[in-house]
Amino acid sequence: MRCRLLVVLFAFIIRSTTIYAEIRPADCAHAAKYSESKRGVSMLVMQNGRTIFEHYANGGSAGRRWPIFSGTKSFWGIAALAAVREGLFKLDDFVSDTITEWKSDPRKSQITIRQLLSQTDGIEGASRLQRASIRDRNAMAVQLPLVAEPGSAFIYGPSHLQIFSELLRRKLKGGATTAYVESRVLNRLGISRLNYKKDSLGNPLLATGFELTAREWARLAELVLRRGNYHGRRIVSADLLREAFAGSSANPSYGLTFWLNRPSPSGREADMERMLDLPWQSAQWGDLCICKDAPADMVVALGSGYQRLFIIPSLSATIVRQGSNAKFSDAHFLRLVLGRAD
Repeated sequence: MRCRLLVVLFAFIIRSTTIYAEIRPADCAHAAKYSESKRGVSMLVMQNGRTIFEHYANGGSAGRRWPIFSGTKSFWGIAALAAVREGLFKLDDFVSDTITEWKSDPRKSQITIRQLLSQTDGIEGASRLQRASIRDRNAMAVQLPLVAEPGSAFIYGPSHLQIFSELLRRKLKGGATTAYVESRVLNRLGISRLNYKKDSLGNPLLATGFELTAREWARLAELVLRRGNYHGRRIVSADLLREAFAGSSANPSYGLTFWLNRPSPSGREADMERMLDLPWQSAQWGDLCICKDAPADMVVALGSGYQRLFIIPSLSATIVRQGSNAKFSDAHFLRLVLGRAD
């Protein structure tokens, strides 16, 4: 009887305790040397809520904010999930239910909010929306043409989130979308005084603009690792958060404002930044991964110039890398961090 009780107790302990592979500071140091040689300015590695490595170079410092460019998108993605949690809309609602001028268009009327957030709505990407001279980005984005059938293609660009910006503004009945993302996400993460790159009418540019320290950016990863909680405060539900990490048929490597390693961990490694430089008609998104030797559950907030927030739930790990434009390999960097380089 006593032996049986011990077996049951041992099994309970095994089920109740998650054991993570330890990331070693020595491996991080090798990765930091590589990053620094490629104009890296900061690198931060956390595991199980503890900082295990931190390094700054090339003018970077713990207190210096750095542009994260398209890494900004993921904060707005979390704000969208917070809005779903509050009942403002559902991910599979038609955008035309709110942007009613689309109702008369047989194709635009079928676009869903999920497709906006996954950049699969078929709308032109329209990088020109980032120009500071534009008076009303939202109006311009809403009027952009379809270049593909909704759901059929992944077309990267600022247009999709800018349309979402207008949708959220209308759902808030004219309220400031910046106030919403601050109250529901940023303030709860202890992040303030950010650059929204507003147009003349005050519409923020959702696709880019934020500047953060490595430690500030890592707070978004903590939210993900804690399944929607941050320091005891629920920001999004765990079920909703999982929606952000499901790819689409048009691009299995991209969820709702987050990049994914999950679709094909044994497939072809790709430099996502170089892929985005291709015309959207030429890009092939099937059977891709960021790093074959990184866990399949890794998700990434990704910005130009190799700004990276790698989040690995199975290792309870966060890896921040920031830097200036230079040739860089995510796969090689991750292999160094994880001690899997040849």
